[in-house]
Amino acid sequence: MDSQDTTLAKDLVAASAKPIVLAILAEGENYGYEIIKRINEVSGGAMQWKDGMLYPLLHKLEAQGCIQSEWRAAASGRKRKYYKLKANGKRQLANDKQQWMLVHATLERLWGAEECLT
Repeated sequence: MDSQDTTLAKDLVAASAKPIVLAILAEGENYGYEIIKRINEVSGGAMQWKDGMLYPLLHKLEAQGCIQSEWRAAASGRKRKYYKLKANGKRQLANDKQQWMLVHATLERLWGAEECLT
């Protein structure tokens, strides 16, 4: 990845996917399309998720007991599957946040030290 390439590496996207989805659901229950829109919005368009990435993750989080889903009719009459955070998901999000903050602080220290050397 050169300095002009702003595409995130697939492994970084995969590693951040779970805490991102949990954080969005911590804001309130939501359905798939709106979760994808929220990721796009919060990332300033830098993260363009597709259904094929989101739905397997939602199914996995549900199987792990982090979230629960419910089919409901929207105002348009169309049925949508809404997801919401469970207590286990809140604990997982807190744990993920702690770990990501540690990684962030470590990289910040390293990059700050690197800038001082140049």
